Amino acid sequence: MWFRGASRRDLESDFVKQASNSIYDAIIVGGGHNGLTAAAYLARAGLSTLVLERREIVGGCCVTEEIAPGCRVSTTSYIASMLRPEVIAELRLADHGLRMIPCDPAIQVPFPDGHVVPWWVDRERAKAEFGKISAKDAARFVEVDDQLKKLARYLQPFFLEPPPEIDMRTVGGWSDLFRVGKRFRGISSAEIAQLISFLTGSLGEFLDHNYESEKMKTMFLANNVYGKHGGPYQPGTAIGLLFHLLSGGEHELQGFYGHVMGGMGSITQALAAAGKKLGVEIRTSAPVAQIEVRNGRAYSVVLEDGSEVRGRMILSNADPKRTFLKMIAARELPEDVLFAVRGIKMDGPCAKVNFVLAEEPRFTGTSPQASPLERTFYTLVPSLEFAERCYDIAKFGEIPEELWVDCVVSSNADQSLAPPGKHILTCFVQYVPYKLREGNWDEKRELLGDRVVKKIAEYAPNAPSAIVARQVLTPLDLERTYGLTEGNIFHGDLRLEQLFFMRPVPGWAQYRTPIRGLFLCGAGAHPGGGVTGAPGRNAAMQALRDWKKGRFRETA
Repeated sequence: MWFRGASRRDLESDFVKQASNSIYDAIIVGGGHNGLTAAAYLARAGLSTLVLERREIVGGCCVTEEIAPGCRVSTTSYIASMLRPEVIAELRLADHGLRMIPCDPAIQVPFPDGHVVPWWVDRERAKAEFGKISAKDAARFVEVDDQLKKLARYLQPFFLEPPPEIDMRTVGGWSDLFRVGKRFRGISSAEIAQLISFLTGSLGEFLDHNYESEKMKTMFLANNVYGKHGGPYQPGTAIGLLFHLLSGGEHELQGFYGHVMGGMGSITQALAAAGKKLGVEIRTSAPVAQIEVRNGRAYSVVLEDGSEVRGRMILSNADPKRTFLKMIAARELPEDVLFAVRGIKMDGPCAKVNFVLAEEPRFTGTSPQASPLERTFYTLVPSLEFAERCYDIAKFGEIPEELWVDCVVSSNADQSLAPPGKHILTCFVQYVPYKLREGNWDEKRELLGDRVVKKIAEYAPNAPSAIVARQVLTPLDLERTYGLTEGNIFHGDLRLEQLFFMRPVPGWAQYRTPIRGLFLCGAGAHPGGGVTGAPGRNAAMQALRDWKKGRFRETA
């Protein structure tokens, strides 16, 4: 509702004038989920905080958008898995409408022979299901699950604290190493060997070593390497097994997967509401063109319309390349930092295709007694060999003829997403190139959509004729619409040399940057991508440590 007697243009003009004359304690560049998280924590500590979002809605890649009249879809991110319980509780997100229900089955794979294998949340039920494939593998599953969950618990604390700064010349460096060492108190030499193996080894080799059935191996494949470069036999791909067993959701469950009621945008709407209640100002349709630096210190942000907003601290939720290479003048950064940032591996390997259907897709092999929730989640990847071949094709700039497609019939979990008679199907596509060998994505967009439809038809034959609306988001669309450099959903690939104290670049892993008062709070910082809220919370805590030391209270 607008104030009586004032036009929208007048109010927007007044805001720009006010913003130009105000000095905020903290400005957040980008209203994605991490930016909103950081803003809420800063405002909770009493700082005047402003969020500037380039799009007309907040949420970044964690949004719910209408793609046909009355039909809403989680256009980009689509399942909640590792949203930090601390963020949910500390910001009271449930009070602002956040509600999630567990995906059960958490994973479900239909195979070309018509056999559909669900991975139930209850482990004994999952073991019984896997026993139908291989009794030996089912028994081994319990042993491996125990091992993986124990190893994941060693990594868990690192999610909500800055990574160590490895510098043996400083007291702080030694202190950080001691802090890390304490986390591994009680770990055995065998567990250390296992942890190193997961950090460096391949998913395929791990599965080949532990399981005999190709279907069992595929169940684990379906739960890993999302959004990452590399087929399952590439070194470093095994780490996903541990990442997905970190706790998430309000009840802090290991390996939690959840459907968000109202779509993924309900997470960011709850974060925005929590922030506003704490005093956060949020401005949409406010793209930042430049971060102004004076005397080595972040001074202000300049919007594309030319207006300038002053801030004592600035936190960027944009990815590192967009922040350092596009928003800041090169002269303000050390050459070695610029060189390292240019080398961050991006080149996003995935796409998204969303559908509105006139009838529910019927996946062959699904039990007639299956509940709507049991008819919601299907991963279309028949084998490790298939996935490896798919990546080999994509890495040379080709769109694979046969695609790996993750399907969520989200309207089965949440009927509010579509009117009666309509159904929402959202599909994540793994292993497509950002850079095409021939042509461009504007020319190839519909080809990608057609190939996704073709793959779905192999498992749900009624789906193609039921399509009412289709939205294809290529890696280029993810870059142009959602601000993801090279379409990388993690703000930089999750690979060993780009994780922990190497993220985003060595020497600058603790959210601070070479520019005083400028912090990174997005997925390009530790611990990385996914809808976790961890980078936003961690960056806010780091900024508050500096604030309490009085480093940014002066206005110049």
